[in-house]
Amino acid sequence: MASLMTTIGFLACETTLPASGERRGDAFEHDLEVAAIEPAMREAGFAFKVIDWRAPLEEFQGIGPVLLGTAWDYQDHPQEFLSKLAQLEAAGILVCNPAEVVRWNMTKTYLRELAQRGAATIPTLWLEDASYKDVQAAMDNFGADCVVVKRQVGAGALGQHRFSRDSMPEAGWSLGHAAMIQPFLSQIASDGELSCIFIDGAFSHALLKRAAKGDYRIQSLYGGYEERIAPDAHDIEAARTILSLLPFKPPLYARIDMVRSDAGELLLMEAEMIEPYLYPEQGPNLGANLAAAITKRVSSI
Repeated sequence: MASLMTTIGFLACETTLPASGERRGDAFEHDLEVAAIEPAMREAGFAFKVIDWRAPLEEFQGIGPVLLGTAWDYQDHPQEFLSKLAQLEAAGILVCNPAEVVRWNMTKTYLRELAQRGAATIPTLWLEDASYKDVQAAMDNFGADCVVVKRQVGAGALGQHRFSRDSMPEAGWSLGHAAMIQPFLSQIASDGELSCIFIDGAFSHALLKRAAKGDYRIQSLYGGYEERIAPDAHDIEAARTILSLLPFKPPLYARIDMVRSDAGELLLMEAEMIEPYLYPEQGPNLGANLAAAITKRVSSI
């Protein structure tokens, strides 16, 4: 049993904190995650504190391990976020997941590295920025009539665009960020996105994320919803294979997002290891699993 003096920190940001004047449209997910994790941590003998990741370092005094939680604005302040994690680690605080994992996972070029290691991924064009001509060239390159343009550092489909040959951006358009362009896979809208959650490398639970009618984005901000499923062993193994390809041992938590190709193969969309929503409604044992994994890590310090 961990000491009650050990306080688990849960990082949030201004727009996910309940006291925020104007919360994000998906801030209810913060509430659900905290409601699932906090009681389990207290049951395991830990105190629990939700804290803004921008809080002064002195406010972290007395906090032990820190979960990155719902720091969902990090993508707009990546260097500030990394700097804060480095400060916490320098102060002797165990950060989960650690700064080295965040640094690697923050830019989506990690997908290119995983593909080189053998992961099945979606074909991607990597660019310093994306323009009208780049969108047109990507369609020709992929032999696709529809593509999706994403930020290389981004989350929650924010700043994402879908273009088709009959609905192109204006001639002077540019994304304004380091970009990635992929062919649009209709299966995302028709079949959904499979997410497998792992805690300390062990499979916890899975769900199917679906888009609202007429949309393709599966996030709740756009009307997306989830279905709890029991994936077959082959699908779980496909997700576990991604963990085995990481350049470090599996972190405390990871969410592997995949979509099925026309041929039935699961293609990696994201390996989320920074501050992913872990879907406690579809994983009733999430809190207990995290508490057990944290207890193990604290005991080894």
